[in-house]
Amino acid sequence: MNARTTRTLAAALSLTAALAISGCSSESDGKTADATPKLSVSGAFMPEPVDDKMAGAFMVITNDSKTPDKLTGLTSPLSDDLQIHETKDQKMRQVASLDVPANGRLSLERGGSHVMLMGLKSKPKVGDKVKVELKFAKADPITIELDVKDRTYTGQSSNAH
Repeated sequence: MNARTTRTLAAALSLTAALAISGCSSESDGKTADATPKLSVSGAFMPEPVDDKMAGAFMVITNDSKTPDKLTGLTSPLSDDLQIHETKDQKMRQVASLDVPANGRLSLERGGSHVMLMGLKSKPKVGDKVKVELKFAKADPITIELDVKDRTYTGQSSNAH
């Protein structure tokens, strides 16, 4: 081989190696199946509302993945106005989203962050189930059924007294 052939061959091998490396790295750009949060919901309930003006909803959203997510919205046949509320320093305020940490949980409970259903279309009774769809920034929506419980029920995840 002459020097020119050796340089051409070396350049071709370098280009091939660079393409192979870049091809491998594009698979880990955060869009693989492993990057999708693995969310589940437990303990979902709604205390029986006093009237048809509003009701609270409580649950635990667990994230069994290394990818954090956010609860960004909700829908329900019971109400056209579902709101995400956060409680900080004993003050409640509506927020656009709540974090669901990687390998963690978001507890929506009395006295803390929770969901409000405003302007109810009907008044559910103890024993009823209310369908709600949870929407997230990254994960697919999750449809749950809230168990309508007695007004004093606090749920297993609650630390309220």
